[in-house]
Amino acid sequence: MNKENTKNGKMESGMGKEILNEQQPHWEKVFSNTGSRFGDEPSYPARKAAAVFEKEGKKKILELGGGQGRDTCYFASKGFSVHSLDYTESGSKSIKEKAENMGLSASVTALRHDVRNPLPFENGTFDACYSHMLYCMALTTSELEFLCNEVKRVIKPGGVNIYTARNTGDAHYGTGIHRGENMYEIAGGFIVHFFSREKVEHLAKGYRSFEVEEFEEGELPRKLYMVTMRK
Repeated sequence: MNKENTKNGKMESGMGKEILNEQQPHWEKVFSNTGSRFGDEPSYPARKAAAVFEKEGKKKILELGGGQGRDTCYFASKGFSVHSLDYTESGSKSIKEKAENMGLSASVTALRHDVRNPLPFENGTFDACYSHMLYCMALTTSELEFLCNEVKRVIKPGGVNIYTARNTGDAHYGTGIHRGENMYEIAGGFIVHFFSREKVEHLAKGYRSFEVEEFEEGELPRKLYMVTMRK
């Protein structure tokens, strides 16, 4: 089951681009209907990443897939300057509102952006990048390769890219509707790209080094990789 499902380097019929594109309005609706889908407490990887950033003197952070801002505001509360991108208008709006309510607006910039497009920043803008479960959204391998290169471009030499992704040991892997590669549309209409260890290693090409930690989250529980890549 760990084998990626591609044929001649092209997507299988189950992974039509229009199906993947429908995830954006789906998440828009989810965030519009729920104020704190993932709660207000910072995630485990955010706390772990903050400790790494603080130890290594990383101050200016890029967050990808900020969602509704629980990790964004945590980073800001710890003294980091955060630029958070999300591809939903509802998510970006929620991040701005939470930052304002917590008195953190000066440290938080929230923008709507689709990471399948070039990141809207100059080379070497940030000290580090962080994302929690953004990489395991409905992104193809080629789009993930592009994203990793874009992150490498916008972080400084010696910069850190920390991301998390659900892995193939997760109970939801292989369930629901297969959408090509290691992507499955699970309950609720969410498409998840489950990562193998080989996928992690492949995406780390071009980075100086990488480390992998496995952890669990939520009630299922979700099984994830936390990957730290260094430029």
